[in-house]
Amino acid sequence: MRGAPASSLETVDGRLRCHHYDAFRCRSCTLLEVPRARQLADKEEHARSLVDSPMWLPTVAGAEAGFRNKAKMAVGGTVEAPTLGILDRDLAGVDLHDCGLHSDGLRAALDRIAEWITTAALTPYDVAARAGELKHVLLTESPDGELMLRLVMRSTALEARVRSRLPELREALPALRVVTINVQPDHKAVLEGEREIVLTPESTMPMRLATGVETWLGPQSFFQTNTAIAEALYDQARTWVGDLPDVRTVWDLYCGIGGFALHLVGDGRVVVGVETSVEAVRSALNAQVAGATFVAADATQWALEQQTVPDLVVVNPPRRGIGAELAGWLEESGVRHVVYSSCNAESLARDLAAMPSLRPVQARVLDMFPHTTHYEVIVLLART
Repeated sequence: MRGAPASSLETVDGRLRCHHYDAFRCRSCTLLEVPRARQLADKEEHARSLVDSPMWLPTVAGAEAGFRNKAKMAVGGTVEAPTLGILDRDLAGVDLHDCGLHSDGLRAALDRIAEWITTAALTPYDVAARAGELKHVLLTESPDGELMLRLVMRSTALEARVRSRLPELREALPALRVVTINVQPDHKAVLEGEREIVLTPESTMPMRLATGVETWLGPQSFFQTNTAIAEALYDQARTWVGDLPDVRTVWDLYCGIGGFALHLVGDGRVVVGVETSVEAVRSALNAQVAGATFVAADATQWALEQQTVPDLVVVNPPRRGIGAELAGWLEESGVRHVVYSSCNAESLARDLAAMPSLRPVQARVLDMFPHTTHYEVIVLLART
């Protein structure tokens, strides 16, 4: 595969600059003009103001560019000149295939995919005219450099064409492991649909992490977009749990593809991962690690139905948090320790207030999303 196109990001006079940002084509990195050290300090200050922990470990910064392992690109323009990026206020395509947040592998692949869209004559979807077929290109890169490509299309009208032209794309991008068509027929701001058509022999992609753990990713499964920070997150949980005496049973609620569960299994521990997404559970089961089992169920309802209580519970909920019902169950359950990983410190604070018997022992901010106000915070709780 040829080299990646030049990154949109460069350092000028000690400051990170992006030509898309400066030209007001894309302003997604809302904190790009704020020095990185200030970004990190502000995020930690925000987390500390919401979570009363007696010990805060040093913030994990990670890279400030080239860290994204996933590109979510709206397709615009024309067959002859497709754009991969976002749509502006007039619903015209803005090309961002050189976005400096993406890894080199993603940028190089997006460059080739744009060319293939033209040669395969895949008509970009025109939102204003409600015409065309190809809506989004979703591309994920594994730590090994393998790629998963999902083509979000309005219908299956061009499925035969995609299949017939796929060999030339795979020849140009040998790293392609999984290719799918996702069907999203509705004219609304929804990234993807429910139907997934797998076009390759492989339907999942291994995510071999530097922590020594191998997870598996399916087309509709979730994995953190910043691999290095995800590894630090999982490793922090593993360290905490490894230092606790007599933790033999663990529940990983909202387990996704099993990131936390697979890092905590072993040393005599048995882990049950619970996730509402059947696709994610199917991906987690590919790991086939002794001592780890996975269940497709609502995390709250599953916990409430159990007759036993584990030694430790991990929760990694969406931005809304775990909610009053699960927080209430944790408060009354008698579970001795909880590891709470949150992408929204405000919902985390609400949940902590609902379980006052579980007090923070240690906490850590991880900068999963540089140049934005978002971050990850992980907290170890112990029953008082």
